[in-house]
Amino acid sequence: MRTKTAKEIDRSKRGLLFKSEDIKVVFSEDETTGNYLKSHFIEGESSFNLLFFLSPNINLLASDCGTHLKFKKNQYILHYSSAEHRAELWTENQDVLKYLQIQINYQYVFNLIDPNSNTESTEILNNMKNNSFIFLHKETPPNMTVEMHMILKEISGYSKKGVMQKLFIEAKIIKLLVLIFEQFKEKDNSDDHSKTPEAIKKFLDENYHKNLKIEEISKILGINQSKLRKEFKEHYHTTIVNYISELRMLKAKKMIINNQIMIKEIAIECGYEYVQNFTRAFKKKFGVSPEKLRLG
Repeated sequence: MRTKTAKEIDRSKRGLLFKSEDIKVVFSEDETTGNYLKSHFIEGESSFNLLFFLSPNINLLASDCGTHLKFKKNQYILHYSSAEHRAELWTENQDVLKYLQIQINYQYVFNLIDPNSNTESTEILNNMKNNSFIFLHKETPPNMTVEMHMILKEISGYSKKGVMQKLFIEAKIIKLLVLIFEQFKEKDNSDDHSKTPEAIKKFLDENYHKNLKIEEISKILGINQSKLRKEFKEHYHTTIVNYISELRMLKAKKMIINNQIMIKEIAIECGYEYVQNFTRAFKKKFGVSPEKLRLG
């Protein structure tokens, strides 16, 4: 193992930036001394831990569950730990190991969010405890925003001590939490947006036989009419009206072969109030009237 130069020693930093009864902020920056460098951090009992990964290719092994994760530069996680445990960090290929840990006492967050005040607060705290703020998409940790970077820089560069430092650090941590909640909320909205066409199709598949207008579908699904039409057509390359008509005609064709069911009954079953409208739509679709198709 090689010996560090004076310059390398100067660039190896690990220190406590702030500590109070409820919050601890630790910054670590180390250079590889061999093939790889290992470090570790402690997650306290009943605590939330914000880990910001500030160098590339950081591996994390959690001792409590044996989970191994790998992070890119500028990713982060918000993790809840019910019991104290140790986690190992390491990097490879002569990379620098650089990260910042913010540990927050559970009771502090509980008092801050006040889950008893409203359902949104309850949901946020439950998501935090269930570690819903680790992966933004499937197994991909979220990326730090520019504003998060600025806050970390302000935290690490703040020089005042005492009450002023405590108030400053707490304010910045609250801002970080707000940014995290907003980032994940945007992700949820994006997911909901991507599922909109599927939700519309599911509703139509289950209700095509009813005499529903676009306005009624819009109100039931809580989607405005223009968005309803646009997203369905973009996703399925047909209009809602044409899709409903297609479903009705396919059902009608199956029912026609049953001679015991009257044409009028088929029309009503397929969502047509007037048999003339049904006959017209059927002939347009299949080139023959329902009666002639039945007769062969």
